[in-house]
Amino acid sequence: MANQHANHSINDFKQFVKKHPKLIKEVRKEQRSWQDVYENWVLFGESDPIWDPYREPEEASEAVPETPQKNDFVSKMVTAVKKMDVNQMNEQINKMSQSISSLQSLLNTFSGSGQKHSQPGSGQHPFSFRKD
Repeated sequence: MANQHANHSINDFKQFVKKHPKLIKEVRKEQRSWQDVYENWVLFGESDPIWDPYREPEEASEAVPETPQKNDFVSKMVTAVKKMDVNQMNEQINKMSQSISSLQSLLNTFSGSGQKHSQPGSGQHPFSFRKD
């Protein structure tokens, strides 16, 4: 089922690209990558104003009447959060936590004061996460 969704998404993106020939030219001139275009398409959708410069002139006039809610930053952020993979976010947060812990350890090692006192919890990660 995930494969069908991916194929459907790819076909929708292909249709979107066909409607925006200026976008194709920009990618071919290596000003943008297809990955960048696809990620923006997934995050913002087809009707976002960022695509206006790439539309055909008659299509751009059709896309002008939009609801103010679609242009709202908060609604875009909510949409982006809904599309996030929770496991991937958890993995990234754990990596960041380990990096911060390593940095704290490094700073404690090279602190110039010469004090040898240990902070409580210095061997632990700075953030406490549990699995639900």
